[in-house]
Amino acid sequence: MQDQLVLNGRYKLLERIGSGGMSIVFKAQDLLLGRLVAVKMLHASLTGDEGFLHRFRQEAHAAANLTHPNIVTIHDIGQDGDRHYMVMEHVDGRTLKQIIRSYNHKGQFMPIDRALDLTIQICHGIGYAHRAGLVHCDVKPQNVLVTRDDRVKVADFGIARAISEASQHYHDSEIWGTPQYFAPEQASGQTATPASDVYAIGVILFELLSGQLPFTAESHTALALKHLQAEPPLIGEYNPAVPLQLEQIIDKVLSKEASGRYRTAGQFGRILSAYRTSSNANTGPLELAVAPISEQKTQIYAQPILPRPPTPPPATGRSARPAPVQAAPIPETDWLAIGLGIAALLALLGLIPLWYYVYLVYAG
Repeated sequence: MQDQLVLNGRYKLLERIGSGGMSIVFKAQDLLLGRLVAVKMLHASLTGDEGFLHRFRQEAHAAANLTHPNIVTIHDIGQDGDRHYMVMEHVDGRTLKQIIRSYNHKGQFMPIDRALDLTIQICHGIGYAHRAGLVHCDVKPQNVLVTRDDRVKVADFGIARAISEASQHYHDSEIWGTPQYFAPEQASGQTATPASDVYAIGVILFELLSGQLPFTAESHTALALKHLQAEPPLIGEYNPAVPLQLEQIIDKVLSKEASGRYRTAGQFGRILSAYRTSSNANTGPLELAVAPISEQKTQIYAQPILPRPPTPPPATGRSARPAPVQAAPIPETDWLAIGLGIAALLALLGLIPLWYYVYLVYAG
């Protein structure tokens, strides 16, 4: 059976632990070093193109040089017959998508502080790759592993980048699935940039706090059009406990134009870290009560930094964000200005006799 294979006499496949459009993941044992690893084996449909395999190896070698606590370490890449695989560190935990589904299943929101902590760790890992000149291209909760003590490990560097540069033959639903986290430029077929990864992280943060995606559609085309044209909803419409400042940060990273977002994941992570530090200093840790989502209209689960003003929603368009109205201060009496004004008036009146004398002289 497949799970009894030993790849190249070294990696013994123990059990299947995951699968996707690009690969199947096995828990395996490295017989040489005696440690548990994860083996990601490419689907056979991807291995018939030598050009793709060349790109995959190049990207995998580049990703193997990424050493960061928030990135899954790549130990080896290899080939055993027609099987092409990548060997990575084994992460004992769950995917972020599984964690989101567990909250949704219980009808609860993820605590704001936990959502921020997980997102900041994602930004740290992908930001490190951005500084190394690598773009992930396929950031989504399925590619984010979370350990039992909430340490984040971003996976799938290498495969996603190679796929993004492959021929259109590989850009089908079997490989990519629904592009729920694609930036607008990716949805239009343009090359992904660090700002594209920032957009995807913004979608993830939106989903962590609301339990829902900003855009959904029945077809890939309709979903791509929404990413390109539709304004994303405000997170406060789904979770009124989200502070206004955090809502504005999320709205910024979901900008249609890449120039409207933060440039790199590292910059986005610093913004979120500064926001969290400021909010904790002003109001204490952001704690979100584990309450049913069905009660979100009548309960407040967090103490916001800026209170959301109780204004009626507009008839059309997006919800407005009114600025707090402040009364204009009453100016103090400026006696110096009054005195100078009176002196100027007297000097002007004193010139009237002189003007009249000059008039008489010239008239005579």
